[in-house]
Order: sequence, then structure tokens, then C-alpha cells
Amino acid sequence: MEDKKQQAAKWFEELRDQICAEFERIEDEDTNNPTPAGRFERKDWQRTDEHSPDGNTDGGGGEISLMYGRVFEKVGVNISTVHGHFSEEFRGQIPGGAENDGKFWASGVSLVAHMKNPHVPAVHMNTRMIVTSKQWFGGGMDLTPALPIAQDSADFHAANKACCERHPDVADYQELKEWCARYFYLPHRNEERGIGGIFYDQLNTGDWDKDFAFTQDVGRSFNQIFPEIVRRNMFTPWSEADHAKLLEKRGRYVEFNLLHDRGTKFGLMTGGNTEGILMSMPPEATWLKKPNGMRSVNKDRAA
Repeated sequence: MEDKKQQAAKWFEELRDQICAEFERIEDEDTNNPTPAGRFERKDWQRTDEHSPDGNTDGGGGEISLMYGRVFEKVGVNISTVHGHFSEEFRGQIPGGAENDGKFWASGVSLVAHMKNPHVPAVHMNTRMIVTSKQWFGGGMDLTPALPIAQDSADFHAANKACCERHPDVADYQELKEWCARYFYLPHRNEERGIGGIFYDQLNTGDWDKDFAFTQDVGRSFNQIFPEIVRRNMFTPWSEADHAKLLEKRGRYVEFNLLHDRGTKFGLMTGGNTEGILMSMPPEATWLKKPNGMRSVNKDRAA
């Protein structure tokens, strides 16, 4: 298992490097934009194992890669490899977390991109490996357009379907697609966050190599289809009304991540880096929408 942990952690780092390089290439392609092309800036972080029976000990850490650019308004690609002990309150919520004094190990890559052009969808992707007294993979990807484009949605779903079909012993596309729709859902709004994708968790078929190969393919598939979608839409003209819709959709994104996302909760409850965990928040969002029927107040009426 130690060798497998090292393989997984190394892959997540390699995938981070591949994605960051591709996103920087996209930044360079907007040659008519006078704003300098964005570049990722990286920041290391470390954690302590506050719940260790021996007192605070090393708990691993990670690296934040953040870019503010001319195509990508804000994009974070984070990796982490952490270990230690779950708190007494949290360990019962994780499979196998209550055994072995709540010991765990987790490694993964997590990405969220918010785009400047409202015609380019926001996107989320993450893959991870977790070890408690049990072991499994999880992750997926989903697309959140402010202005949905049928071809983008069709191509994104097709890429996910093809990825799953390359691993028939591991993944059932329809199951993972439906899982994604259920997971990225805002019950208080009675709506899905975006147009979906795939989502999986607690993946352990008994064949680690096959499970890992599928998890790697999810990352590679993302790094092929999303840049394609960005490039076809990044120069599309947009209006102030389009931008207003973008900000409104970002508000929904914030609501989901803070209220419902299990990854956010896992990171915060295991002493992860708060800056890295909340890098998924957009740089700008709004909830200020004037409903039909509301009247304006005359500020000068008191005079």
C-alpha cells in the first residue's frame, strides 16, 4: 500500500503540472489582449496532526497553484497529501474512519476555473485516493456554464462517456452521470449547479491497478476536453447582460460549495489549508437581482 500511495501522489502532481502548462498556453493565445498573460503562482502549505494521541505531529501538506489571467479570471489547481488522525466527531462519518484510532491518509488534485468570458463555462475537476482501514478512489468533473451551449454540453458528456467506456470493469457511465447530477444539486434552489459530468466515490473494485488507471484517465480526459471548449468560446463577444448572468451563476456556485460540498467539509475537518480549500470561490459573484414587481424607493422623498 505504501508503494501505491506514492504512485497516486506522484500522478496527482504530474497531472497538476500538465493542466497548468495547458492553461498557460491558452493564456498566451489571446494575443490581442493588452493584459499580460496569466501565470500560475505556487504556495506550499503544511499541516499538523492535531488529533494525534502523541500530540501535534506532522500531518503532511500540499501546494496551491493560483492564476489570475486574461482568459482565466481565476483558476486554482491544488495538490495535497495529508495524513494523521480524524477527530472523534468526524471519524464516524468516513468509511473505515472509526478504526485504527481514526488514522487516515489522503492525496489528490483539485481544480476550479472561473472564466472571464461568460460564454466559457466554469469547471471543476478533482481526483483523489483515501486510505483509512479501507482504501478507495473518488473524483470526477462537472461543467457550470452561465450561458449553456448545446455543443459544449454534448462534447463534455461525450468525453466523459468515452472515458468510462475505456474502463468497463470499473466505471458505468450512466451511473456516474446520474451520481453527478444528484451530488451537484442545490435542494434549496431545486436546481442542478450546472450541466453535470461524472462523479464517483469509494471506488474499490478489488483491482487497484484498474481503479487507478480509470482515475488517471479521468484527469487526462479533462485536460483534453475542457481546453477544447475554452478555445472555441474564448473570443466570443459578450454583453453586460451576459456578464450579469455569469455573476448570478457564480452565486449559485458559492452556495453549493459552502452548504453542500463534502470535499470542502473534508478539507476543513481534517485541518487542510483554508486558502486552498476556499480557492473554489469565484473572484466576483452576486445575489442582488431585482425581482419583477419590486418597486424602487425614491431616495429624495423625505425632502
